[in-house]
Amino acid sequence: MMSGADWAGRAERRAHEPMWQHGRASADSAREEETPAAAEPREDPEDLYENAPCGYLSTRIDGLIVKANRTLLSWLGRSRDEVVDRMRFVDLLTVGGKLYHETHFAPLLHLQREVSGVALELKTADGSRLPVLISSVVKRDVAGQPQLIRTTVNDARDRRAYESELLHSREKAEQEREHSQRLLSTLQQTLVPPALASPPGLGVTAYYHIASPDEVSGDFYDLFPLGKDTWGLFIGDVCGKGAPAAVLTSLARYTLRAAAVYNPDPVTVLNNLNTVLNTADYEHDPRFCTVLFGLLTPERGGFEVTLASGGHPNALLLRGSGSATYVPTPGGQLIGALAAPRVATTTVRLNAGDTLLFYTDGLTEAHTATAAGDRYGDDALLGYADVLAPCPADETVTAMAQLLNAFGEGLEDDAALLALGVPGAAAPY
Repeated sequence: MMSGADWAGRAERRAHEPMWQHGRASADSAREEETPAAAEPREDPEDLYENAPCGYLSTRIDGLIVKANRTLLSWLGRSRDEVVDRMRFVDLLTVGGKLYHETHFAPLLHLQREVSGVALELKTADGSRLPVLISSVVKRDVAGQPQLIRTTVNDARDRRAYESELLHSREKAEQEREHSQRLLSTLQQTLVPPALASPPGLGVTAYYHIASPDEVSGDFYDLFPLGKDTWGLFIGDVCGKGAPAAVLTSLARYTLRAAAVYNPDPVTVLNNLNTVLNTADYEHDPRFCTVLFGLLTPERGGFEVTLASGGHPNALLLRGSGSATYVPTPGGQLIGALAAPRVATTTVRLNAGDTLLFYTDGLTEAHTATAAGDRYGDDALLGYADVLAPCPADETVTAMAQLLNAFGEGLEDDAALLALGVPGAAAPY
C-alpha cells in the first residue's frame, strides 16, 4: 500500500512530465477499452451469379448459348464446354418444348421483349426431363437493337409433384363424387314408384325434380288400387335431407300404403302414420312430414276425390272451363310432430276436362330471378295455372317441369308433381 509520501512524489513527477505523454497515455487507454468491430461480409457478384438458387442463361438472338451459370449446368448434368458456344437454347428442350418455343415462346418474346413464367421441360445429360419455369428478357443496345436474350430458369420439380398430387386428389374426389351420386340416384329411385297404375278413365302423370345430385331429399308420392272402384293416393315431404330423410321417406310411404289397406279413411290413415312417427325421440331424432292423402272413386262420368291434409300445400284444380283454383284444406298440422295433430279434410269432384295437381313446396319456395330473389309463391303458381287451364294432366306436368327447370339455381329443394286429369272437353254451362 502506497504511503502519503509516495503519492505526493508520484504527483510531483507527473506534473513535470510533458503534456504529449499525458495524451499518449490516454489514447493508449482508450484503445485498450475499444472492441474491434467485425468486418461486414462482402458479396461476390461472380459467385452470386454462378451459385444462384436459379439457373441463368444468356443466348444470342439466334439462340446460341454464350453463358450459363454453374447451377443450371449442374441441373443439366453437363459441363460448361459442352454447352457454351456449342448448344442452342432449343437443344435443351424436349420435342414438345421445341414446338412450343418456335410457335409461341419465341414470337411472343419478339413482340413483347419479355416473357415470364412459362412451363417447359429441359433434357438432362442422362435423358431425364427437368420441369422448369422459364422467364426471358431481350437486352438491347443504346440504339434499341437486340443483342442478347437473358433467361432465368427455376426448378419446378417440387411444383410439378405438387400439381400431380393435386390432380390425382381431384380425380379421386371426382370419382368418389360420381360413385356417391350413383348411390344416391339409386336410393332416390327406390323412394319413388317406378310406374303409377292409372284408374280407367283418368289420366295420371308424375314428375320428380332433383335439386342437387349430391343430396337425397324427402319428397314422395304414390297412386295405388285399394279395391275394385277405390284408389289411394298421397304426396308428401319429410323433414331433413340425406340418409335420415331417405329412411323417413321409406317409412312414411310403406306405412301409408299399409294403413290405407287396413282402413282407407283418409283421416285414419294420417293418424296411423302419426302414431308411427311420433313414437320416436323427438328431441334427438325429430321425424315429421307434410302429407296429403286422398281416396279416389269414379262417379257419373268423373271422379270424386276425398282429401285429408297434414300441413301439406293445397292441391291445385285446373278446370276444364278455363280457370284455376286451390282446393283448400286449412288447419292441417304436421304429421309426426304432435301426439294428436289436427287433420283437415275436403272433397272435390273432377269432371271432364278437369286436372287436379298435387305438388311439394320445392315448387312454390323456389327463388325467382328478380333482384330481390323473392320466392315464387302460391299466388304466382295460381296465376300460371290459370293461364294453362284447361290443360290435361300430362301437359300440366310438362309445363310445371319446365317452370322448375327455369328456376335454375333458385331451386333449392326437390319438387314432386302428381297430376290427375279427366279426359274430354268441359261440359257447357
